[in-house]
Amino acid sequence: MFEKLKPEVSKIIAQKEDSVEERLLKVCQLLNATIDYYDWVGFYFKNGDKPELKLGPYVGEPTDHTIIPFGKGICGQVAVSNENFVVPDVQAQDNYIACSLTVKSEIVIPLFVNGENVGQIDIDSNTPDPFTEADERFLEFVNGKVAEIIA
Repeated sequence: MFEKLKPEVSKIIAQKEDSVEERLLKVCQLLNATIDYYDWVGFYFKNGDKPELKLGPYVGEPTDHTIIPFGKGICGQVAVSNENFVVPDVQAQDNYIACSLTVKSEIVIPLFVNGENVGQIDIDSNTPDPFTEADERFLEFVNGKVAEIIA
């Protein structure tokens, strides 16, 4: 499944007639529509020089979490750790920020440009423990493509 999606992601990223925001939204839409356990797909980006993340394009239920301080929640932790974070059961996480009662698991992959963590892709799932190493590798690929257009 992921191998089939890589050329689709590359094609979206290469569409220079669309703005960066439009391309990111299309990537979110593709992942949400194609992978049945990707229930909320979005990007968060470093908010200027502030120690916080700002919500970028996303697909899914609206969220109140448009600004997330570094260190808070799964996204905020990834902003500090610079490491992938897979949460099989959000209820078991002390530092989890609930976006929806239906969310059971989450995966957050940092997005690097020239070695600097500038943001992340965040995916919530209503399915318990669906994420595998294949999801991590695929989302690292997605972020690598995204880095090409936000550098």
